[in-house]
Amino acid sequence: MSSTEQLVSYASDAAASGPAHVEVPVAYDAILLAGFGGPEGQEDVIPFLRNVTRGRGIPDERLEEVAHHYRHFGGVSPINAQNRALKAALEEELARRGLRLPVYWGNRNWAPYLTEAVTEAADAGHTTLLGLATSAYSSFSSCRQYREDFARALEDSGLADTVTIDKVRQYFDHPGFVQPFIDGVRDAVAGFLADGVPAASVHVLFSTHSIPTADAQRSGPREGDPRHRDFGEGGAYAAQHLAVAEVVMAAVAAEIPEAADVPWELVYQSRSGPPTQPWLEPDVCDVIEELPGRGARAVAIVPVGFMSDHMEVMWDLDTEALEAAEAAGLRAVRTPTPGIDPVFVSGLVDLVEERLNGTPAGDRPHKTDLGPWFDVCRTACCENVRAGFKPAASGLKP
Repeated sequence: MSSTEQLVSYASDAAASGPAHVEVPVAYDAILLAGFGGPEGQEDVIPFLRNVTRGRGIPDERLEEVAHHYRHFGGVSPINAQNRALKAALEEELARRGLRLPVYWGNRNWAPYLTEAVTEAADAGHTTLLGLATSAYSSFSSCRQYREDFARALEDSGLADTVTIDKVRQYFDHPGFVQPFIDGVRDAVAGFLADGVPAASVHVLFSTHSIPTADAQRSGPREGDPRHRDFGEGGAYAAQHLAVAEVVMAAVAAEIPEAADVPWELVYQSRSGPPTQPWLEPDVCDVIEELPGRGARAVAIVPVGFMSDHMEVMWDLDTEALEAAEAAGLRAVRTPTPGIDPVFVSGLVDLVEERLNGTPAGDRPHKTDLGPWFDVCRTACCENVRAGFKPAASGLKP
């Protein structure tokens, strides 16, 4: 680090002092696509789940309770194939715009691992990396943990003094991420209305991954930071989802006036903690069970917390939630995730160009009043209450 005070570890010079938004151009030479990872065969399932739960001492017998979700699909999670498709789509869009940036892909929990990706980039002479995590919202598991993954990859590869990793902002309210949800909800509502279901009898459930309430409360800037605000009990994590859902429903109502009468709410899925630990609620299946008593005849289930159809979508929504809807006598559809929708892929490359060009925060597109979110995460945001702080890239210490 030259004359810039190093308040952000593993960062480019432009981000090292910790500005909320980096508004000067940075000459990145590669993109680092960071995924969660998933098994690609029956023999991979338990080793993968051991990686996911590392440090928590969970015996294999309990892991098998989750393993059956993967075994139901032949032991193959769709997430790696989806990331391969996303990588290819990003490369195509980058090339279309004349941006000569290679995309390296690495995972947290399964091959190819992030350490391998960082090493491959460095071996090719690419040392100023821009991270793009496959998660749009703020929380420990969806933001901070990826930043810790970046730091661990640099330390484990011995490249901490050679390679820098910045990260694009959380993109929950970027138009490219939001538009596919608008399209899906619009099509679902229009279909129900066309079949004679009254608008007030159509319910929209926006579903996202539940997280421990204590973690949710620590998502986003902490109290004392000038950018802190009262996000409510669910912290920035819940507030971001609610804000996106409001934008989606307003956009649908603008196209279909009757949709203004469609009830909607934010629900949660995929909790995995002990019953004694508070997690964000209500559960999607519990709400579906109650809907007939509220006059519902049809439900649109919107995976607003997810960017692709991975296991939590295929099992918790396409299997369990749709079965719950059938048991409740409800017509049901699950709307699409962004996946490799061209609008979404284009939006991700827009985020890359923001950082290449140093676009001022006031010129950055965002669909809610929470955005544009920060390029450099704020001090102590998204703490893991159980594990505390570990070294992390792309944010002010700790």
